[in-house]
Amino acid sequence: MKIAKISILVSLFLPFSAVAQIVTAPETPASWKYEFPKNGFTKSSIDLSEIMSGGPPRDGIPPIDKPKFLPASKVDIPETEPVLGLTVNGEFKAYPIRVLTWHEIVNDEIAGVPITATFCPLCNAAIVFDRRIQGKVLDFGTTGKLRNSDLLMYDRQTETFWQQAIGTGIVGPMTGVQLKMIPARLESFAKFKKRAGEAALVLVPSDGNARSYGRNPYEGYDEASSPFLYNGEMPDNIEPMIRVVTTKERKVAYSLTLLREKQTITAADGTVYSWSEGQNSALGASIISKGRDVGNIVAQQNGTDVVYFVEFAFVFHAF
Repeated sequence: MKIAKISILVSLFLPFSAVAQIVTAPETPASWKYEFPKNGFTKSSIDLSEIMSGGPPRDGIPPIDKPKFLPASKVDIPETEPVLGLTVNGEFKAYPIRVLTWHEIVNDEIAGVPITATFCPLCNAAIVFDRRIQGKVLDFGTTGKLRNSDLLMYDRQTETFWQQAIGTGIVGPMTGVQLKMIPARLESFAKFKKRAGEAALVLVPSDGNARSYGRNPYEGYDEASSPFLYNGEMPDNIEPMIRVVTTKERKVAYSLTLLREKQTITAADGTVYSWSEGQNSALGASIISKGRDVGNIVAQQNGTDVVYFVEFAFVFHAF
């Protein structure tokens, strides 16, 4: 990644003074206790020194709590732009990455199921969670912190820190609790409309001028030689920023280069991965719709969608 591109990213999201701020103190920083008084910080499954400041404070990257939707037929975004397409009990919704890039979390409901749609740009991790747990419906926000370059969410009910890439509580009262993941597709807007119909609901900004929706603040991240804000081990025999596809169990991953070449791969567990052209990378060009074609992935077992991730190789290695 060129220095100029890093500067753009840092100026937009990550104040430079905070970029290298790694928590190494043996005790919980006082600022954490002030920001998250319900957490308590007495229960953790990790070493707190693994957590790094991403720059913004709590909800500095603002989650969406009252999402606004329009029918697909009335949404004007390029056909090849990526969306996070979701279907539950026959109801469809799409969450454009052009919106998720700037908010990272959307607390929503679909077919009566409370869900949270999430996207971590630094990992290219787009995941949907059922936010019902232990008889509660949780609401999620952004902590402003990262671990292994991945978004750390928090829930407003207990202020537990949750690792987005795996959906697990790692610091706080719900440490060790696992959120249920819901199958969703990272697909082009055109692919979503084809399977969902023009009447399907698509997330739109409440204020279209609030952010530069459609612009990629992480310009050039696709070409980076290493991940940003990451101090973990790098994978062997593959570049860390190569996209790979894997299921939630993360037992095996296939590079998108290989999948693109073969078009279809059947894993040992019966998961069938398929690739088709026509989806822009959200993390390359300054304008998302001008990003290179990384293709569309579908992952199924016995003809039914399963939870899968299209993530960078370092993410698969880290988790």
